[in-house]
Parts: sequence; structure tokens; C-alpha cells
Amino acid sequence: MAQQRLRAVVTGGASGIGLATARLLSDGGAAVAVLDLHAGDVPAPLLGIRADVADDESVRAAVRSAVDALGGLDILVNNAGIGAVGTVADNPDDQWRRVLEVNLLGAVRTTRAALPHLRGSRHAAIVNTCSFVALTGVPGRALYAASKGALHALTLAMAADHVTEGIRVNCVNPGTVDTPWVDRLLDRADDPAAERARLRARQPTGRLVTADEVAAAICYLASPAAGSVTGTALAVDGGIHGLRLPADR
Repeated sequence: MAQQRLRAVVTGGASGIGLATARLLSDGGAAVAVLDLHAGDVPAPLLGIRADVADDESVRAAVRSAVDALGGLDILVNNAGIGAVGTVADNPDDQWRRVLEVNLLGAVRTTRAALPHLRGSRHAAIVNTCSFVALTGVPGRALYAASKGALHALTLAMAADHVTEGIRVNCVNPGTVDTPWVDRLLDRADDPAAERARLRARQPTGRLVTADEVAAAICYLASPAAGSVTGTALAVDGGIHGLRLPADR
């Protein structure tokens, strides 16, 4: 990290990718506030602040509290998100609204609240946690892919809007990551072991991505070391988007 102490906010940072990112930022010397519905689960020295990214006033209050506690803001990681399984015909309207409220509008709300503070930073960076399904068609992920595809497009638009203000905006596109959400998804499968093996096999590396690997990519994009990187989607997907290997490998 940079010599000065950077100040970061990570949404959805109580578990999974968000927690791994918050810890890595903190280990690198940053002061980190985690915005999460389960803020009480956030370990020290991370600062847990309860926030519901689907509620604008909750987000604004949480960002104010984080900025007051940290003394400013340099980094925003929009990581909060929820999953969905099904084709376009399977998910009811209420579920569409809920997933878009969290995965897309959650990032909008948090960014909107953070922008006035990021404008005061010499190292302002926003990183959105997107997904490889934003760019790759995967069966049974219509709603989730739509939310992440919109987030990918939003990343590019935000990067263009704010580059002259010195605010960099990028996203990471993880493959299937070994997180508590994936564990819960597998628990609902008819054969969890077989489903896990299938998820591992569809990534060319033959294994799931780790939360720490995604966190490392997020922290790079957030750091001053990536000062010339903006409007970029960094794939951390085991090669699933770009590689096509023989079926009998």
C-alpha cells in the first residue's frame, strides 16, 4: 500500500470476498470500515457499521459514520451482493427487484454517498465486485447475470464520468468462488459433492477460485500502484471466460 494510511469502505464485508478484502486492506496498512447487515460479525481491527445497501438513508448514514471514524475516504469497494438461480422464466418480479436493489442499486447508493468524500482524496478508487457471468452465458443464472452485467456497464460509465476528478473505477470478475454463499447453494443440490465437482471442472484450473485471490485483485485495483488503471474488468476466474480446453484433457 502507499506510505500514507489509506481509508477504505467495503460493503458486504462480514464474510466471503468482502471479509478477505477488508482484512487484506487492513494488513496493508489501511484503516477499513465494513458496511454490512451483520456488522457485529466483523473482527477487529476492522470497524463494523450496520448498513442495508437496499435502503438509501441507511447507506448515507453508514457512509457518514465511516468517514467520521476514518477521517476521510480513499477507497470504496462495492462488494455487497446476493445470488439467484433460474432462467428468465423462473424468478418472480419481486425477486428481480430484490436482486437488482442489492447488486446494482446498492452500488449506486454507496457510490453516490461516497463521491463527495472521494473527491477530497489524492488516491481515490472505486472497485466493484462483478462476475464472469457478466460476459459469459451460464445456464440458470439469468437474473444474477443481468444484475452483474448492469454493474459491469455501470463500472465503465462511472470510470468515464469521474476520471477527470481523479477517481478511478474498476471491477473484478470472479469465477465461482469458494464462499459461504456457494456452500449454501451446494447444500440445496440433490448431490452436493457431484455439484461441487462440476463447478470445479468447468473452470480450466480445475478448482474453485479462493476469496483471497479475488481480494488480492481488488486490493491491487484499489491501490495507488494501479494509478493508471481505470475502466478495467480484471478476471479472476480460473480461465473460464477466455480459455477453451479439449474436453478430454
